[in-house]
This record gives sequence, structure tokens and C-alpha cells, in this order.
Amino acid sequence: MLLDTVTAKIRMPLGCALLGPSKSAVGGVKAVAEEQREVLPETLLAELPKDVWHKCRNCEAMVYKKDFEQNLKVCPKCGYHERIGAWERLWITVDEGSFVEWDADLQPADPLNFPEYADKVRRDQERTGLKDAALTGKARIEGMPVAIGITDFNFMGGSMGSVVGEKIARLMERAMDEKLPVFIIIGSGGGARMQEGILSLMQMGKTSAVCGRLHEARLPYIALLTDSMAGVHASFGSLADIILAEPGALVGFTGPRVIELSLKIKVPIEHRQAEFQFEHGHIDMIVQRKQVRPVVAKLLRFWYGG
Repeated sequence: MLLDTVTAKIRMPLGCALLGPSKSAVGGVKAVAEEQREVLPETLLAELPKDVWHKCRNCEAMVYKKDFEQNLKVCPKCGYHERIGAWERLWITVDEGSFVEWDADLQPADPLNFPEYADKVRRDQERTGLKDAALTGKARIEGMPVAIGITDFNFMGGSMGSVVGEKIARLMERAMDEKLPVFIIIGSGGGARMQEGILSLMQMGKTSAVCGRLHEARLPYIALLTDSMAGVHASFGSLADIILAEPGALVGFTGPRVIELSLKIKVPIEHRQAEFQFEHGHIDMIVQRKQVRPVVAKLLRFWYGG
């Protein structure tokens, strides 16, 4: 009853104010929020569950968390695609019960005894449920068999160390053995993992070489670039037969912040987004999150005449 009472009082003003990402709309939202805070008793505000609303990082709209999650964590107001983890991405992409994980026991080492590296790995293992930043295995998408890989930005920025490179290489090698197409969802904004030094840089050559062998075997490779995709742009991230991307995803070899710090120049954010890359021929298709599964299945059926 409490939640219904509070929602009834604030739902209409918020709904009217949150029509888009403009500054005036955002200002209206804040004004309404402050007004409601004055009107509603402090006891009601204190008891309102904190997980009812989600604030969009792009337009700052307040939307029901339940609606946001049902929309696959895409803002219903501005269409912003929030980052999601590897397990959640897997759940919305493959057929239920079809996934079989490969190389689940691979874990990163600390060859350089890099300060705090082991602690950061343990922290992200607990946070993501992954051993490292890549999840690989075999699954079906609308009945079509596929070797699938997903890199997770939530695990040290999705950076590629020796384990990530090895898992991507093994994924493609096993796909060749089993004559499977490859689909990799890439959220690796971290690039090469500096804590592993030259070992992480070697993964670029290794994954690029196995991509070449996959092409020679005439097996299709589809990549989906998600926010944020950077360092692996120089290896398996840009070597797919078909490159898809989610709307607004940051795509490029180096992120804007690194460019600004190193070259002392400001790069327009539009130049790093998927839409700019699409206009200039690097990306083949911009795909809404809800359409990824049917689009990939359609491409696989086209390849195999299904």
C-alpha cells in the first residue's frame, strides 16, 4: 500500500517530465523530484524501496526498474543500452538450457607479481561469477548451433590477458574441430591487460592468427561490438566476417580519455560511437539489443541454408 500511494503521487509528474534527454527535460525531472520531496512526508520517502527506480546514465530519466529490466536494460526514454554482464548477456542470447561451457577451469596467473593484481582478480571473480573476463562455450541460437564467446567489461574492463586470449583461441580451434560458426560478443574496453606485461600483448597475435585459420576453414565468424570496445579492436575485434554493434556503443582502438591524456587533443564523442563507424564502413549493421538474437539466427540460417 505504501509503494502504491507514493507511486500514484509521483508517477504522472515524472511521466510528463521525462520525454527525452534534453537539458530542459532533465531540469524538469529534478524540479519535480524536489517538489515531491517537499510534499511527501519524510517517513514515506525513507520507507520507499530504493530498488524501484533506475536512473538512466544518458538522459537521467527515472524509469521503473522492472520495466527497465524487461526491456533488456535499454532505457525506454532515450534508447541508451546499459552495459550488462556476460552471464546476463548469455541468458538473453542463446536458447534456454543449450549452453555448455568450455575451458571453465582456466584462471589468470600473476607472472610479474604486479602490485594488487591478485586482489583485483579475486574481487572481480566474486563480483562477476567468472574466472576471467571471457566466457566461452557451445550453444544454440533459435536452434542453430554456434560456438559463442562473451567478454565482460565488469571484469577489469574486459581487458585481454593470457586467459582471455587463450579462451578465444581455443573457442575458434574447437569450432574448427566441430565445424561450428563462431559468434563473439565483445565488451573489452580495457585492451591488453598491463598487469601481465608482454604476455597480454602476445594474445593479439595469437587471436589474430587463429582468426585467419578460421577464415581458411570457411567457417563464419560474427562479432557484436558493445559498449565499450577498444583494445581488442587491433585483433579479433575487427576480423569478423560480419561486424554488428549495439546503438551508441563506444568503438575504437583507444578510448577518448586515453587520447586526451596522451595526445592532448579532444576527440568528439561522436567519432567513437558505433554509428560513426557504421557510416564509414567499419561496421556492417547497428542492431538493437532485442534484435540481436533473431538477427544472428537469420545470418546463420543464410550461411547454412536453413
